Amino acid sequence: MGARIQRLPPQLIAQIAAGEVVERPASIVKELLENSLDAGASTVRIEVEEGGVQLIRVRDDGGGIHPDDLPLALVRHATSKLASFADLQHVSSLGFRGEALPSIASVARLTLTSRTLQNDTGWRMVGDGGDAVREPVRASHPIGTTVEVRDLFFNVPARRKFLRGERTEFGHIEDAVRRLALSRFMTGFGLWHNQRLVFELPPATDHLARTRRIAALYSRDFVAATLWIDNEAAGLRVTGWLGLPAVARAQPDWQSFFVNGRPVRDRTIAHAVRQAYQDVLYQGRHPAVVLYVELDPTLVDVNAHPTKHEIRFRESALIHETVRRIVQTALAEVRPGTAPAPVLRSEVRGWSSGFGGGGGFMTGQRPLPLGVREQFAVYGQLHPQTSPASEVPPVSGDPSPLPERPPLGYALGQLAGCYVLAENAEGLIVVDTHAAHERILYERLKADLGARAVQTQSLLVPVTVAATAGEIRLAEENLKLFAQAGLLVEPLGPETLVVRQIPALLAGADMAGLVRDMLADLATHDTTDRAETAILGLLASLACHGAVRAHRPLNLLEMNTLLRDIERTEHGGQCNHGRPTWVQLELAELDRLFQRGR
Repeated sequence: MGARIQRLPPQLIAQIAAGEVVERPASIVKELLENSLDAGASTVRIEVEEGGVQLIRVRDDGGGIHPDDLPLALVRHATSKLASFADLQHVSSLGFRGEALPSIASVARLTLTSRTLQNDTGWRMVGDGGDAVREPVRASHPIGTTVEVRDLFFNVPARRKFLRGERTEFGHIEDAVRRLALSRFMTGFGLWHNQRLVFELPPATDHLARTRRIAALYSRDFVAATLWIDNEAAGLRVTGWLGLPAVARAQPDWQSFFVNGRPVRDRTIAHAVRQAYQDVLYQGRHPAVVLYVELDPTLVDVNAHPTKHEIRFRESALIHETVRRIVQTALAEVRPGTAPAPVLRSEVRGWSSGFGGGGGFMTGQRPLPLGVREQFAVYGQLHPQTSPASEVPPVSGDPSPLPERPPLGYALGQLAGCYVLAENAEGLIVVDTHAAHERILYERLKADLGARAVQTQSLLVPVTVAATAGEIRLAEENLKLFAQAGLLVEPLGPETLVVRQIPALLAGADMAGLVRDMLADLATHDTTDRAETAILGLLASLACHGAVRAHRPLNLLEMNTLLRDIERTEHGGQCNHGRPTWVQLELAELDRLFQRGR
C-alpha cells in the first residue's frame, strides 16, 4: 500500500511556492521594484552586494504601507491591488497576487520598513524564514518603503548551489532593472553593486529625456540608428524605437517588449517583429527594438505565469498581424533624406561617425525634395551621352541652390566597376551598384506580385502529408488562410492531408515540408506566412540574378537613374540579404581624415 495523503507543513508550502516566484536574486529585485512602482514612487534606489546573494536593498519614496497593514504584507495572497475577479480582468498594476514578500521572507532574512504621509514615524517588520509574523515596531524612516533582503536561500542550501557566479547573477539584476526603467520613464532609478554606482537615471518627462534614457541603457549607437514610431490600428497603439539594420545583433538581447506598461517576453510580438524585419537583415541577425503595445486590458491575460513575464492574448493572430504591419510599414516609409531619430539628431550627431553602413541613412541629413529629371526603366539600354552637360546636373560648381539637391546627390563616377560615387549636400555618397539594383528589382517584383492574385496550378499527382489529428483540425480551421497563399489543402483521412493546388512560383518546392511548417506556425502563433516567405525568397533570387553585375561600366545617366530609384524604393538602404546599399561620408569626416580645418 502506498503512502497516505497528508497535509504539508506551512513552511514547506511557502518554500515550494517561493520556488515559482524567487528563481534567483534578479527575481527578488523585479518583485520589489514592481511593488515600488505600484506604490507611485518617483525615485527608486537599488543596492546589491555579491550579486544579490548577500544583500538586496530597495528603497522608494512611494506612498508607503499603513502600520496596521504591515503584518498582512507578509501573509500570502494579501494585497491592496485586487478585490474581486472583475479586478483581475482589468489589471493595471505590475503586481497583483500578494505572493512576493511572503515568498521572499520564506527563503531569506527580510526587513520591511515603511512610513506613510499620515504617520509621523515609520514602522518595521522582520521575517527570517519562519512561520511566525512578528509585530511591527517603530523605526525612523522617510515617507516611502525600504525592503532589505539578506542571505538568500540561507535555509534552502540545495537551491543556493544552483545560483551562478556573482557577475552572472548581477547581470540578470541589471537586465531586470533596465526593463523596468524602460517601462516607467517618470520614475528615477539608481543601481549600486558592492557600493559602486552602476547607473543613475533621472525621471524622463519628455521624449528627448526618454531617448537619453534609452541611450544610457543601451548605447548611443542604438539611439543614433533608430526610428521612432507611434501608430494605432485595430484597437492597438504601437509606439517605440525601431533599430535600423546597422545595430542588428547576433542575439535578441536588445529587444524589449512592453504590453500596457508591463515588461514581457512574448513570442507573438517577437515573431511579428522578426517577420517585419525579414527583408532587411542578414540571416541569423536579430533586430534591436524597444516596443510598447497598448490595448484593452480585457484582451490580455497577465495571470499566465507566476513570474508575470509571460502573457496570453485573446486574439493573438490579430495582435501579430497588426504589430507586423505597423513595424514593416514604418521601416518601409523611411527614405534617404529623412532622419531616423529627428528628436535627438543634434545630440547624437557626434556620437557615431556614420551609421549608413547598415541602415543607409545619412547623419544629420535634411529632408530634401527629389527634383528627379532622369526617367529610365531599364539599365544598360542607354546610348552614350553626346552632351553630358545638357542632360546631367552639374556636379561641381552647381549654381542651383543647395536645398534642391536630391538626398543622394549626383553621380561623380564609378570606382572599380562596383561602386558609384556621388556628391550630395552632406559630402560623399558611395553606392554598391549590385546591392542597390538588387533591392530595386526585388521591390518591383513584389509590387507586380501584389498587384495581381497569386497564380496557382493544380497538381496532377497530389502531395500527401502525414498529420496528427490536431494538425488536421488546424488545417480545417484555416482553409481560407491556405487558400490565400495559393494552396488547396484537404483532409484525406484521419492521419493524412492532401495538397491539390500550389502557387505556380513554388512548382518543384517541398510542399509537404511547407505545409508542415505552416501548421507548426499556426499551432504556435495562430498565423503563418511560410508560403509568402517562400515566394519572396524566389523573387529575391530572381532579383539577385537580374541585377547589374560587378565590373559593369555605367554612364552618368545610368548612375543618376540608379540614385533616384534608390530614393524612391522601400528598404532602399539594404539589399535583399541585409547588406547596405549605400553609405554616407560627411565632409567633416573627410576633413578629419586629411587633418583639414575649416
